[in-house]
Amino acid sequence: MQYYDVAQIVTTHGLKGEVKVNLITDFPGERFSAGSKLTLKDDQDRVLTVTSGRPFKQSWLVQFAEVTDIDQAEKLKGKTLVVSEDAQHDLPDGVYYYRDILGCTVLDNQTGEILGKITDIMSPGANDVWQVTEESGKEYLIPYIDDVVKKVDIAAKEVYVELMEGLRDED
Repeated sequence: MQYYDVAQIVTTHGLKGEVKVNLITDFPGERFSAGSKLTLKDDQDRVLTVTSGRPFKQSWLVQFAEVTDIDQAEKLKGKTLVVSEDAQHDLPDGVYYYRDILGCTVLDNQTGEILGKITDIMSPGANDVWQVTEESGKEYLIPYIDDVVKKVDIAAKEVYVELMEGLRDED
């Protein structure tokens, strides 16, 4: 079974076993709601049941039913929480999991020319920004907006774009 990263446990919070996590998911409300089941990446036989989760500064505080004191919570520091593929839900049209976009071939929508592959995704604010790496190793960024990204074909691992002037400086 395939597992996907949800959060990194960074430290304990309080004496009753609550932990502070840095998010790796776009769905914290769902992943850290009471009753949700998460697994430790390095021990997939250990399932943790969320009893509560709430935003805290730039991260989240999470309490698990199986972790009742600070000593138990200390043992989780540095661990990655994952969710099974079965626990993931379908996304609305135009929304994609990062794993589906990474590695896609980027093609010019007009000519079909291969422009490179998507090698990283950043989320700086209003929209995602995709890093494209050309075969030569040169990198440039494209915003995930309708004016640039014209078609995404996940099955074919292809993204068709119309680049605005200046997005891809040609030498």
